[in-house]
Amino acid sequence: MLFPTSKINIQKLSDNLFNQKQVSISVLRLDQLHEIVSGNKLFKLHYFLELAQQQLKEGIVTFGGPYSNHLVATAFACKEIGIKSIGIIRGEQPKVLSHTLQACIAHGMELKFITRQEYDQKEETDFLESINFSYPNFLVIPEGGYHPIGANGASLIMDLVPSNTTHICCAIGTATTFAGLLKNLKNEQQLIGFPVLKNMNDIEERVEFLTSLACNRIQVQIMYNYHFGGYAKKNNHLIESMNLIYEKYQLPTDFVYTGKMMTGVIDCIVNDFFKKGSEILCIHTGGLQGNLSLEPGTLKF
Repeated sequence: MLFPTSKINIQKLSDNLFNQKQVSISVLRLDQLHEIVSGNKLFKLHYFLELAQQQLKEGIVTFGGPYSNHLVATAFACKEIGIKSIGIIRGEQPKVLSHTLQACIAHGMELKFITRQEYDQKEETDFLESINFSYPNFLVIPEGGYHPIGANGASLIMDLVPSNTTHICCAIGTATTFAGLLKNLKNEQQLIGFPVLKNMNDIEERVEFLTSLACNRIQVQIMYNYHFGGYAKKNNHLIESMNLIYEKYQLPTDFVYTGKMMTGVIDCIVNDFFKKGSEILCIHTGGLQGNLSLEPGTLKF
């Protein structure tokens, strides 16, 4: 890994609810990996960065929206290994850049804004050929690292999961991290995903593309009711839940991914989804800088 994983700790959460339900819940704090390249992003980038170095690429081209943690992580990682980074940004350039895009520029990333219509074609052959023509010695990484190479990197997260874990819980965006976890899942473990996008009905197809594995319905569960309106959408219930999670457990979460997942996990515990004796591990995928887009005072941390 580009940065040592020794800073990552597993935080056990204490609560009368968990005692009453006779379950144990802990959080794998991937957000502690690095102050900038936090969470699952560096894992997904790991083998892409290796490949770029092995092939002596001039830099990396990747894609994302104005609040993409993946873009920030790519920009910083490229700076660290001494190569260029290009970010293809969804939508017209705004008058005021998001905190995320400002961070990308600060870490040396060149931003190229394209229309949403153009962005929707980013996986088409003609579009990718134009990218390769414009940046001939650059490695192209799909949005969010959505590629088998990204899933292979995410599978390394399982090296940090304690052997007694019975349930692993993870937010789902592109499903790359989720698929990576599945690759190294033990037979006796269950993987539970919480999609943060509305109407995300192609998770099984995504997993098969990323891993060539089928989703075993016994080992894999998808909880579809915790997207809170869709990607990067939020409501008062989610914000209140995030503040309560911080007050109770001193656990900071973000409103795009981990806040939704943790709210869902606690709800599942309340509703007896988990059997007594379950050892639950939640993956904190980082992205806390995304909270900077909220009005000051919205969160208590």
